[in-house]
Amino acid sequence: MTLRVRASVNLAAVSRNLGRMASVAPDAVLCAVVKADAYGHGMVPVARAARRSGAAWLAVATAGEAAALRDAGIDGPVLVLGVLSDDELRTALGAEADVVAWREDQVARIAELGGGRIHVKFDSGMGRLGTRDPGQATRVAEAAASHPGTVLAGMMTHFATADESGDAFFGEQLHRFSEWVTPLRNRFPQALVHAANSAATLRDPAAHFDLIRPGVALYGLDPFGADPADHGLEPALSLHSYVGEVKDCGPGESAGYGRRFVAAGATRIATVPVGYGDGWRRGLTNNAELLAGGRRLPLVGTVSMDNVTLDAGAGATLRRGDPVVLIGELDGERILAEEIARRLGTINYEVTCCLSGRVPREHHWDGTLDDVR
Repeated sequence: MTLRVRASVNLAAVSRNLGRMASVAPDAVLCAVVKADAYGHGMVPVARAARRSGAAWLAVATAGEAAALRDAGIDGPVLVLGVLSDDELRTALGAEADVVAWREDQVARIAELGGGRIHVKFDSGMGRLGTRDPGQATRVAEAAASHPGTVLAGMMTHFATADESGDAFFGEQLHRFSEWVTPLRNRFPQALVHAANSAATLRDPAAHFDLIRPGVALYGLDPFGADPADHGLEPALSLHSYVGEVKDCGPGESAGYGRRFVAAGATRIATVPVGYGDGWRRGLTNNAELLAGGRRLPLVGTVSMDNVTLDAGAGATLRRGDPVVLIGELDGERILAEEIARRLGTINYEVTCCLSGRVPREHHWDGTLDDVR
């Protein structure tokens, strides 16, 4: 069946990217970050592929995500990275997930709810969750280690600028965290020390500690916003549609809402059934190229909810039903999520995360379909 738009996700690429990250930090345990529906790639299939490929841990942002993994029959340790309301905390603990704390009252509440495994978060400079006070972080670690029913499972931080090559603040954060956690490692040898996201893993072995938490790199997206191939990474997701209609467009004739494209001369307009309802952002109006007919064609006119239009040129031989690639490769040409991100003034994470639920995800291993849902 031909679908108006579909995302093709190569789980073999996820597996190879996971292996690449593991090779960068051979002495660290690997935790695959699969939050936000695996950055738009499909959380459950990706989580299964990651576990199959050697990820010891999985990480999510919400209690609901942890519960969904368990409902899908996925075992192994799961870490919930985000802040949790009381009801969400119950859900996370009910899913036997590890949780994050940075206040003593959080530890006490976890104990009241029957106990659980706790990772203490030291805010070394991100400025969001966690405590900036090393003394308080130590007291929380001590409480987690001593409360009946709670276990001090980890001590962690998160970097704000690891993806900004050469930025000095990364080193400052690493120093602050190391200064706090080093004296505690002997006191609490059972607790995993972890800090590194994808960028930090690739950037500095000193950030690896006991466990690394790659997310974006697992999907073959460059943490530094350039070309994933620079780091031996392979994009896992491609986005596909087709030519729904082709029509002549004369001088002065327009395409799309608001007439934001008016033809200067005779041309042909191809309509592709994908739009911002699918996550193809309206900011790409007159600001993108798609692959069709063996070349890059400019997206012209307003991106609407369900359609975009391409300027195929006056002599175009494009036909209804011809394949169109929005992200990925076709006929030797390539469009990366990083290119789309630059056009939108955002990051590659957002490009894939914004693909909506009406875009079917087709999961496969190097072309072999795999029902891993």
